[in-house]
Amino acid sequence: MGVAASTLLSSLAGAPIAPAEAAVVVAHPDDETIGIGGQLRHLPDIAMLHVTDGAPRGLEDARLYGYVTWQDYAAARQRELTAAMEAAGIPAAALLCLDVPDQQACRRLTAVTRALAAQFAARGTRLALTHPYEGGHPDHDATCFAVHAARRLLQRQGAAAPAIAEMAFYHLGPDGPVLQRFPPDEASPEIVLMLDEADWETKRRMLACHETQRRTLAPFTDQVERFRRAPPYDFARLPNGGRVHYDAWPWGLTAAEWPGLVAAAVADLELDPPPWL
Repeated sequence: MGVAASTLLSSLAGAPIAPAEAAVVVAHPDDETIGIGGQLRHLPDIAMLHVTDGAPRGLEDARLYGYVTWQDYAAARQRELTAAMEAAGIPAAALLCLDVPDQQACRRLTAVTRALAAQFAARGTRLALTHPYEGGHPDHDATCFAVHAARRLLQRQGAAAPAIAEMAFYHLGPDGPVLQRFPPDEASPEIVLMLDEADWETKRRMLACHETQRRTLAPFTDQVERFRRAPPYDFARLPNGGRVHYDAWPWGLTAAEWPGLVAAAVADLELDPPPWL
């Protein structure tokens, strides 16, 4: 295992841990490559949990890439994911998908939270690496909420709960989208890792495996990966100071809908209101 990767997990967890005790929890096939692809060849025992199948039920994306049905498109994205993980040395047996439709995770916050809590408990997960709450994509924010809520659910049950860390994806800045950077938060210092040539080559091969997402992934060219301990988010408030990128796209959610969905999930789960420590 590479020094940077082994140090990363322990630093983020706040204690020494093995890769098998960590899980990458992301919304879509390809998010894992963006967030932590440069480290994965050093972490063959890490678990990979995907919330959605990567296939919106509206067929615009499927037809754009030559698929007639969402099922065919979802199968293609799974093949791409498996190939990308093979390039990093992650076996197919390490992959689990909750099979939520792409762009619908925000409508299934309760179910996703319960599924993740069950997975964390069954696997003995001590560290979950996931999305920041940043208003980039609604599935990203939904996954972030579900990871934090799953941790809180386990805490309320008196069970062991994982630490939560974040990987850098994208958010809306004053002048447009900001890629592979976190929204500023002085209370959450970053760990910044420059990929060496071997790790960068692996990540490039992984990115190339996601053929249907080539145009989407083309701007993600930074040879740096960024991580930080997750802050306690107030999910009842809009992320990123109310600057929400997905309001400009037909991705299944508007910012105005989000607080109500969070309130309903918190009530369904019988949790205290966030933020959660």
